[in-house]
Amino acid sequence: MFVIIGYVLVCAAVFGGYALAGGHLAALFQPLELLMIFGGALGAFVVGNDIKAIKATLAALPTLFKGSKFNKALYMDLLALMFEILSKIRKDGMMSIENDVENPESSALFGKYPNLLHDHHLMDFITDYLRLMISGNMDAFQVENLMDNELETHHMEGHVAAHSVAKLGDGLPAFGIVAAVMGVVHTMENVALPPAELGILIAHALVGTFLGILLAYGFIGPLAGLLEQKLEESSKMFQTVKVVLLASLNGYAPAIAVEFGRKVLYSTERPGFAELEEHVKQAKSK
Repeated sequence: MFVIIGYVLVCAAVFGGYALAGGHLAALFQPLELLMIFGGALGAFVVGNDIKAIKATLAALPTLFKGSKFNKALYMDLLALMFEILSKIRKDGMMSIENDVENPESSALFGKYPNLLHDHHLMDFITDYLRLMISGNMDAFQVENLMDNELETHHMEGHVAAHSVAKLGDGLPAFGIVAAVMGVVHTMENVALPPAELGILIAHALVGTFLGILLAYGFIGPLAGLLEQKLEESSKMFQTVKVVLLASLNGYAPAIAVEFGRKVLYSTERPGFAELEEHVKQAKSK
């Protein structure tokens, strides 16, 4: 939603200012210039990325036009789930969660939190490390190192789409110049025309430079930054689980371990201590 609003503001400011200055908007409509810019940029994008990067980018682009799902309610559900898991382990032993870990979709414990259950990457992360904990006494340092490696891999995979879009945006001004040069070449081919007609051809050629810069910094470039933000936001869920599980491995009680996880969250989504405690009580009573 905010992407669309931002695009509207960019167009209103740029084209509106041009029109108020007495410019003719029709002169900026140059579909062949757009064909050269977008066609060249798309070709360079295909050349510079393998099939995995192209698929990742195409899959990531639709998410830019959706609101963030990572809100306070989701984080509170995550912390409540972790508290219930650790409390069950503390009360009934590590083996008591084996069935929940092996079949989270049919688990009454995980079933209380459908928003988390639908996130397969998060569920795999939680259940994989709980499975390791069930398998025997795990050294917290080794588990932390393994988690760091997995989170680094997750971040690198998520960064592929942002990097590809950023490179695409960086190339647009250059392709705008290419389109402008082609327009100048076309103008020079018709140098015998009257000055008024030559002026129109030059104006059309310069539109290529304008469009390349506008598309790069007003449309495509900001998308790369937004993808980076969404990547960092999605990583926060995994960091929270990591901190809570490591605190549990180090012998802290479930309530303290969950408090460690609460402190990891961004201040804009972090619930208060009493707020989280009340939410956990309500979740346990379901």
